[in-house]
Amino acid sequence: MSQRRTPDRENVPPVQRLRLRYAKRGRLRFSSARDFQRALERALRRAEVPMAYSAGFSPHPRISYANAAATGTASEAEYVELGLARRCDPEHVRASLDAALPDGLDVVDVVEAVTADFAARLEASVWRVELPGVGARSATDAVAAFLAAPLIEVERTTKSGRRTFDVRAAVTAIGVDDAGSDREARGAGGPDCAILTVVVRHGTPSVRPDDVLSALQRVADLVPPKPARVTRLAQGPLDAAGDSVADPFGPDRSA
Repeated sequence: MSQRRTPDRENVPPVQRLRLRYAKRGRLRFSSARDFQRALERALRRAEVPMAYSAGFSPHPRISYANAAATGTASEAEYVELGLARRCDPEHVRASLDAALPDGLDVVDVVEAVTADFAARLEASVWRVELPGVGARSATDAVAAFLAAPLIEVERTTKSGRRTFDVRAAVTAIGVDDAGSDREARGAGGPDCAILTVVVRHGTPSVRPDDVLSALQRVADLVPPKPARVTRLAQGPLDAAGDSVADPFGPDRSA
């Protein structure tokens, strides 16, 4: 009887770890986390990145994903870490992977991982929420009501079942971008398109932009006539004021 053999993989500990920042743009915002994982693994093979693999009969490339945005949400700040079997130039890996991935899944930055606890640095996200059909005045009034409320509870179905949680506590900053609203309205050809900038602290359960919209409906009866367009602009360590986040690659760059 023939014996089953393990695939010929480099089952060695990683000698280098690279952290990637990538973006989901255009129609690729509708790609799921699993879609991206498949696309990345294909791109790694095309770009001939020397991946390290886990041990066992079914070895897998050493890839760690961190806090992926929901399907349908665009993002400029998604993160993944690669374990490599040989040392490579980070910029070469960035350019090779960016060329191998579909347009709209864009690798924008790569650094060598020389510090620990990267996931812990992703304390908060900055979101851009476009509200077609909502005027800046209506959005400003709704934001004022949101900020004045000490507690805003919403319900959502999670993996653990139906949960009720406080959205207000997770939002450290929220405001209306008046200049952006006017520019977007002209570009879209419509009369109004308010744009919110929202900073949300990560937690369990994680508060998402759609939860913020549910909270705005709850306190101010704000219901956009068209689906909101959501983009994650950044994620990283929350600053002391709570109105922005720092670059999570900062400690790796300085080290």
